[in-house]
Amino acid sequence: MNTKSLFHTNRVVMLLAILLSACTPPEQQTDSNSEESSETGLAWEEASFEAYGYDERELREMQQFVVDSSRTTGLVVIIDGKMVLDYGDIEELSYLASCRKSILAMLYGKYVENGTIDLNKTLAEMGMDDVQGLMDIEKTATIDHLITARSGVYHPASNSGDNSADAPPRGSQSPGTYLLYNNWDFNAAGAVFEQETGINIYDALQNDLAIPLGMQDFDRSAQRKSGDTTRSRNKAYHIWLSTRDMAKIGQLMLNDGKWNGKQIISEDWANKIRSLVTPVEEMNPTRMRDGDFGYGYMWWIWDGDKHLPDYEGAYTARGAWGQYITVIPKHNMVVAHKTKAEYRRSTGWRQYQRILDMIVTYKD
Repeated sequence: MNTKSLFHTNRVVMLLAILLSACTPPEQQTDSNSEESSETGLAWEEASFEAYGYDERELREMQQFVVDSSRTTGLVVIIDGKMVLDYGDIEELSYLASCRKSILAMLYGKYVENGTIDLNKTLAEMGMDDVQGLMDIEKTATIDHLITARSGVYHPASNSGDNSADAPPRGSQSPGTYLLYNNWDFNAAGAVFEQETGINIYDALQNDLAIPLGMQDFDRSAQRKSGDTTRSRNKAYHIWLSTRDMAKIGQLMLNDGKWNGKQIISEDWANKIRSLVTPVEEMNPTRMRDGDFGYGYMWWIWDGDKHLPDYEGAYTARGAWGQYITVIPKHNMVVAHKTKAEYRRSTGWRQYQRILDMIVTYKD
């Protein structure tokens, strides 16, 4: 779909003329039904916003906010498995930052359930260490602790972008007792995945998700790790996806792991990773307890009583600069959002939350 225009919705010509500054033809659609077209990788089937209770005024207001108050470069809204709105360039590949962690949680499922990965295995049992050495207490952390950010290991990570500046002293927290959003945990979780399965993360991403989901824009050669290995031997496994393929990640989770009639990840695993492990009142540092989120298995979970009822059961992947994959079960909705990191501009959570609030509160 050519996206030089502002919001594009599948609607009558008159309304398009009102809403869009420049309209381009929609991507050729298949003649198949909704399930087949949206779940084979050919293209998302489109539906009009009006069918879901939105009107011109609401679309204009949302458009104005996105243009004036965010740095959005790609936005896709999926309802009932159909694309009802897109904005920006939804086809280009760019860096997803910490959304990678939520995707890794999904990849873990197959290998946990077939016995290849034992979540109770400790760092010591796997022979895991790092450049500064790990303490004996740190080596008692399990894989489960890594992928819930509760390892108690506060060794420097190979990349920034976490809460490690707020870490307690090393060795002061027993594994499993204290959440800290720490890239050492997440990068080690990537290293563990590769060590225990013998599979490169990006090959697993391609074979276990991109191909089964029929991602339209996935490029294996674009995926690459990075990080300062003088700080930690575990590199960050950053991921490059398009916005419309990000939406497929969210739709798979909304579908309880099923795609095109096939169980890609088990329903039990999908439920596990989006379940609350750390409630908002136990988040660290303590300033995070004033927010809306607890934490699951590398997914952020709406928690507490401060948010709108529309977010009951909702969860999201979050990445620096403005990368988000949000699942809102109450509305059978997925929202994928991107701010291209190369521009060095950001759409923060507050701006993105406002976009989400418009989408969910305008819906009948």
